[in-house]
Amino acid sequence: MVDDTKPGGAVWRAAPGASTQPGGHALGPTLPGDGATSSADTLIPSDAAAPVAALLTPPGYQLRELIGKGGMGEVMAAYDARIGRDVAIKRMRSATPTPDQLARFLREARIQARLDHPAIVPVHELGTDAAGRPFFSMKRVSGQTLGERMAAGSSPQALLRAFVDVCRAVDLAHSRAVIHRDLKPANIMMGDYGEVYVLDWGVARVLTETSRSSSTDIMTLDEGTQTGALLGTPGYMSPEQIRGEPVTQPADVYALGAILFELLAGEALHPRGTAALAATLMNPQEAPSRRSSERPIAPELDAICEAALAAAPAARPTARQLADRVQAYLDGDRDLDQRRRLAGEHLATAQAALATGGHTGRATAIHLAGRALALDPSSATAAELVTRLIVEPPPELPAALVTELAEQEKVQVRQRALAGLWAYLGLFAFCPLIPFLGVKSWGWVLAMFGVLCGLSLFTWRAARTGRYSLLFGLVGNTVLAVVWTRLAGIYLLTPVFLCGVLLAMTTTAWMIRNRWAVIAWTVLVFLVPLGLEEVGLLMTSIEVTPGAILSRSTMFEMNSVRGGLALLLGNVVFVSMFGLVAVRIHGSAKQAKRRLHIQNWHMNHLLPGSSRGTTA
Repeated sequence: MVDDTKPGGAVWRAAPGASTQPGGHALGPTLPGDGATSSADTLIPSDAAAPVAALLTPPGYQLRELIGKGGMGEVMAAYDARIGRDVAIKRMRSATPTPDQLARFLREARIQARLDHPAIVPVHELGTDAAGRPFFSMKRVSGQTLGERMAAGSSPQALLRAFVDVCRAVDLAHSRAVIHRDLKPANIMMGDYGEVYVLDWGVARVLTETSRSSSTDIMTLDEGTQTGALLGTPGYMSPEQIRGEPVTQPADVYALGAILFELLAGEALHPRGTAALAATLMNPQEAPSRRSSERPIAPELDAICEAALAAAPAARPTARQLADRVQAYLDGDRDLDQRRRLAGEHLATAQAALATGGHTGRATAIHLAGRALALDPSSATAAELVTRLIVEPPPELPAALVTELAEQEKVQVRQRALAGLWAYLGLFAFCPLIPFLGVKSWGWVLAMFGVLCGLSLFTWRAARTGRYSLLFGLVGNTVLAVVWTRLAGIYLLTPVFLCGVLLAMTTTAWMIRNRWAVIAWTVLVFLVPLGLEEVGLLMTSIEVTPGAILSRSTMFEMNSVRGGLALLLGNVVFVSMFGLVAVRIHGSAKQAKRRLHIQNWHMNHLLPGSSRGTTA
């Protein structure tokens, strides 16, 4: 029997083999595995059966604000008046704890006290308050959790250094047969001066302990603790934890891998809450780079994380190996042979995926070939494969790419339609010349400008929507061409007009693929008015005489010098206008070709071994 004589103290009954600390508190036997002969929780207050009326302040301390609480315990900020330092006190929330709750609380204190590591909060004292309720005091730590630091956008290097410290603390625990079982960003504290602490050892397991029934286990969730359920936090629990299999050191390594995944990818490996349980069992392993391809994730870290998340516990590295590999990355000690070996594996898998064919195989090949090139930038084989996959189009385009090309075609249609709209509107510049020409048939004049208005509206709609009806365009321009022959005959102005129309319409994809249609439409436009004249439906517009070719206008008189000057001016305006349209169309094509050449030049100089033979 050890007597605690401090004011408000309690008398504790120590089991055989119990050890004591200065201060008179019996700590109970050492943990199993250290020569203990019993695994029972032996620190039980002598008056445990007596009811406790209130939550009292432990002797020698001044309690302050609440730091946090769970299902069974709470942590208070406190001041140790005997030594003069700020501490944190963890105590039980219930005023009348059950023997089972007492046993687990004391077990947590002993486990945490056993793990003497800079990244594990040290336990200062284990005692009881005036009502006989147990508590233990710890070093007061302050700062932000790892989750809060990640959300705040802290430096990846600083987070990785903290992660290494966590791995080493967990490795110490594993060396002493202690499994944390609830590692997550919220249980890792980063102090203001570079300190890192692994918190909450309340559900830790000692491998040499006698196994308990599920009724004595605790589950730690964000909203607190519950009894009689799984241990750990969904989303960070290993598959074997969820299946209820025996939990050993690899379970903690899986949780470390999930933390590293979140650190690298910027998002959690699995969804929050109970949905994570099914997600973990169905897809326990994923590379951060595949989830967040836009983030610059180093291949070494990607491979380390994927290894820690292996579905089979035996395939995962140890916490020490995980720490060493991340630290090697931070130190810049990257094994070139290892990188080349990984690059070769990625390249072989990429070529095998490409051989399977299909969009999925090609996409996988591009991804893996890019990874191989990142691992080994000197690999000419990887560079050649990446270049070929990017530059050479596949036999069948993926649906997503077809959609993007369709959208790009709409943009080009808008540009071409806008150029055509200005061309049609430019023809209205002919209006001021009408008074100088002498109108013979206002019907033909109005018909010409009516067709121009219709085609202008049609082209304006195409410029807004990106949709162009080639059939309507061909028919409309055929009608306009027939009407246009009434202006000055078939051989004056009409050929210029046809050249301008062909210049615009031959930029469409269908006309480019069907070159015969260009010739057929041109011949048709000339033959239709000639045929109509031949059968007498239109007035003859051309007459060949000895030494002359006479062109007649159905619309205007054109029998004066002013008419000749107007005709000359009309030719100049029309030719200049269509010249400007040609400059606009070919200027856009030249800019697109220039951008493509610049991109190709940069790619050739980006990929090793592919810049030979290129020109700057």
